[in-house]
Amino acid sequence: MNRQAQTAVLFLIGAALLHAGMTDLYLRYVKAGLRPLLLLAGVVLIVTALATAWYEWRRGRRTKAAQAQANAREGEAHEQEGESHAHETEPHETEPHETEPHETEPHSTAPHVHPEPRVSWFLLVPLFALILVAPPALGSYSAVRTGTALQKPYGYTALPATDPLPMSLVDYAGRAAYDHGRHLTNRRVQVTGFVALDGKGAPYLVRMALNCCAADAQPVKIALTGKIPPVLQPDSWLQVTGTYTPKTTRDPVNNGLIPYIEVTQAKPVPTPKDPYDESWNQ
Repeated sequence: MNRQAQTAVLFLIGAALLHAGMTDLYLRYVKAGLRPLLLLAGVVLIVTALATAWYEWRRGRRTKAAQAQANAREGEAHEQEGESHAHETEPHETEPHETEPHETEPHSTAPHVHPEPRVSWFLLVPLFALILVAPPALGSYSAVRTGTALQKPYGYTALPATDPLPMSLVDYAGRAAYDHGRHLTNRRVQVTGFVALDGKGAPYLVRMALNCCAADAQPVKIALTGKIPPVLQPDSWLQVTGTYTPKTTRDPVNNGLIPYIEVTQAKPVPTPKDPYDESWNQ
């Protein structure tokens, strides 16, 4: 691709980053805290593209001016050569003379410029996919093939006296697995996640946790027991109300610890605006 095409692609990438950063689309790629950096990157790319376009325009003008001056000097030199040749020719000379053989002009030695391969324009396909297509968040397919990423929390904050108590799935899993439910006993809690079924049909409520972006997302799972809905569809989102139970199991993928929740009520909910959970590394 030539410099002008590269500038256009750079501008479009910056515009795509700004579009994603100013909408909820960016939440499918990175965590919410990286939004300012994403917007800054888009601005930098657009400014770079505009500066490159300005530089190319200025260079083109200088090249054209230099070429015009060179053509003018070459024209003047040809005129002077023609005048000197006319003065050297004698007007009374009528005897025929042998004509000198016509010398062929040498071939141009300018380098041959090869056109850019057209296949390079396929680089625009991912760009338009980024602008036009919103990829789905990672779901049950990834969850059942990846071991739970539950980590032991550094500490436990006091919980409000709300009933039922809304909690992130990662917070409940950490307290249930490693705090032995000290702050959860005799409390009704409310967690939200998507459904995943393992190879034996055992149901889990899952939230994909991430450090920075969707590429490093890992599942945190809690197993369901109690009043489980008779029909569970993988990737459907549920808001589960239940109580703590000391029962645990092991993830068949990495043998990680998975706590249970005793379900008393479960209802389907729409997919949240931010499908990923960021609370596990805060």
